[in-house]
Amino acid sequence: MHILSTSATFPPHYYRQREVVDALLAYWSRDSQIAAVLERLHMRTGVEGRYFSRRLEEYGALDTWGKVNNVWIETAEELGERAIDCALRRAGLGRERIGAIFFVTVTGVASPSIDARLVNRMGLSPNIRRNPIFGLGCVAGAAGLSRAADYVRAYPDQVAALLSVELCSLTWQRDDTSMANLISSGLFGDGAAVVLVAGDAIPRRGPRILASHSVFYPDTENVMGWDISEQGFRIVLSPDVSRVVRENLGRDVDGFLEKQELTRGDIGSWIMHTGGPKVLEATAEALSLDREALEVSWEVLRRVGNLSSASVLLVLDEVMSSRRPAPATRSVLAAMGPGFCAEMLLLEW
Repeated sequence: MHILSTSATFPPHYYRQREVVDALLAYWSRDSQIAAVLERLHMRTGVEGRYFSRRLEEYGALDTWGKVNNVWIETAEELGERAIDCALRRAGLGRERIGAIFFVTVTGVASPSIDARLVNRMGLSPNIRRNPIFGLGCVAGAAGLSRAADYVRAYPDQVAALLSVELCSLTWQRDDTSMANLISSGLFGDGAAVVLVAGDAIPRRGPRILASHSVFYPDTENVMGWDISEQGFRIVLSPDVSRVVRENLGRDVDGFLEKQELTRGDIGSWIMHTGGPKVLEATAEALSLDREALEVSWEVLRRVGNLSSASVLLVLDEVMSSRRPAPATRSVLAAMGPGFCAEMLLLEW
């Protein structure tokens, strides 16, 4: 199995972090204590700007979950089509070559799901194998890539498309002044990413996927996720996220590599979910890496924020586009998310 191409697409509305803070301060200015905390938190996220599905002044009119979710469906279809077409162009393939589509998200719901709507919208094969996956959150980019690799391992003449669409701005809760919501309003952004994965019967153009690994941590469901209410998705974001990363990631990566008769010293590059500053620092500590080893993740976080499941795929896209390692270099791609759980893949360039 190997990666043919990647792509990333974003909505047209980009705002610097200062502009976002000012917009939120205008809403929460009635509470001076919250305003002070918001200002401090947003300036510490490591994010300089983010893309948004709508102009900032339009969010006030999205006062029901139904209105918000309709915007999510509309935007997800637009970004999904653009991202898939971009990845296909880069691979030199037509739409008809997609044999399976894996769609991951955690920021909106639709039935028929977005992948089904794209089959109609884009005229994809009526025999395409659809695999919509909801709820894995930040880990879903890596998990979806693993599942797509499993598919083309079974069908080596096939191409599978992994599509992640995350429109995190559409999950903000205006009346939730919890620390978790204040942090998330400064960290998460909107966008989509696609990875095309091909079986061994198709000429290789990108890194080989050598192996993948999944780890579930029992009794950690309260670390990250959503509480679902009449207002939609309310963020669950525990301070324990960094601790769980720090305590588990190094051991689990070592165990994964050991099965491949490798160690961390054999890994030439690390393609890691962006998380946030504390998560990236915990990742570096857990793996005994310096900041430079995770520089692409820090850079993606700075430019566009955390895009949940799409984040690790954006890091992969950056590596594929402009920072490809030397031939025969091995990379670990990994993410962690609700469950709490981890997914990792071993790549060879």
